[in-house]
Amino acid sequence: MVRPRLAYHLTEGTGPAIVFLPGYASDMQGGKALALEAWARDQRRAFLRFDYSGCGQSEGVFAEQTLAHWLDDTLAMIDEAVSGPVVLVGSSMGGWLMLLAARARPDRVRGMVGIAPAPDFTDWGFTADEKMVLLREGRLERANPYGPEPTLYTRAFWSSGEAHRVLNGAIAFEGPVRILQGQRDPDVPWHHATHLADQITAADVQTWLIKDGDHRLSRPQDIALLVRAVEDVSARI
Repeated sequence: MVRPRLAYHLTEGTGPAIVFLPGYASDMQGGKALALEAWARDQRRAFLRFDYSGCGQSEGVFAEQTLAHWLDDTLAMIDEAVSGPVVLVGSSMGGWLMLLAARARPDRVRGMVGIAPAPDFTDWGFTADEKMVLLREGRLERANPYGPEPTLYTRAFWSSGEAHRVLNGAIAFEGPVRILQGQRDPDVPWHHATHLADQITAADVQTWLIKDGDHRLSRPQDIALLVRAVEDVSARI
């Protein structure tokens, strides 16, 4: 099977390389990715942003993708686009992929920064009625508060998510971790962040709660916290 070609942008610099993982139905042109890239360029740090298959400028059809496909994309980028130790920065669903990639590449992933991470959201992020629609009809569309087009979910994606759940036990990882979470996030309840922190086995895990923060955490003050978290994690590797 020929894999779709992935669009990516690599800023050359010193390591550890920082790899940004977007959220569901998002791409590498988001404000957080571009802000981190600008910081990395100023600091002469290696930074990689990319689009998953079927998203942004990458090849593939969005409706045909699953969490497993996007995990394969993430691992391909770690394996082929950068070298040495990496720090993963995962936004929303990207935070789920971050955890899965760290488990799959323990020798490469040395630190993690989650931005409203949403592991296992196929379990807790859908109502029972929505799950029945997915199982019965194979697709579900929701109004999208962040854009004009509805957000599509498929039965294949949901099933793949259920097969890759991580919160049902300890998450083995010993590097530094920072989790940024808004307490006014309508998509990821803030207590999920504290539960995730408790599941990670590392001692150097911090959860930064932003009381007036939303899901996107893309205001200037949120970006400043994100940069600080990436600096903090990178300095400890």
